Amino acid sequence: NWVKLFGLGVLIVFFLVSCSKPMEEMDAAKAAVEAAINEGADIYAGQELEMLQDDLTAALDSVDAKSKKFFKSYGDAKEMLAAVTTKAQELKAAIPAKKEEAKNAAMAAMDEAKAAVEEAKMLLADAPKGKGTRADIEAFTSDLLGLEGMMPEIQAKIDGEDFFGASESAIVIKEKAAGISEQIKLAMEKVKKR
Repeated sequence: NWVKLFGLGVLIVFFLVSCSKPMEEMDAAKAAVEAAINEGADIYAGQELEMLQDDLTAALDSVDAKSKKFFKSYGDAKEMLAAVTTKAQELKAAIPAKKEEAKNAAMAAMDEAKAAVEEAKMLLADAPKGKGTRADIEAFTSDLLGLEGMMPEIQAKIDGEDFFGASESAIVIKEKAAGISEQIKLAMEKVKKR
């Protein structure tokens, strides 16, 4: 009888252990996703992070659904959680490269903005100066000084690792400088036609 009871006890313990929620796997998956977010996945890999969070939610929902059943088997859920953990670790490892890529893009955008401002300044220096163009030249000069004054802000954003904000600011400056250059060219064409 003791052997039967011992055997039954072992079976019950095994059944209870196999039916318990995979808390360790759940915690590992959540921690891995959180680590990816802390590395900057929400900024530099938004889509991938969103997919990862969807996978985590699906895995947790699977665990909840299986926990409501009488005979619980968490094999599929454990696999899903392990996959989430692996993907999150891979994403975290990829963030430094994505950050460097964003930084390089911001630096390139800043260089393009500087070049556009310099081109506009050179065109302005060659612009015909006369009675009818003085007000325009003063306005363009003022606009270009304002654009030059915005350049340190871009560098500050880059230094603060706001690479996307720096790129956006640089694009705005480049477009405004290009617009000024276009207006100067049109004014020069008008003078040539006279």
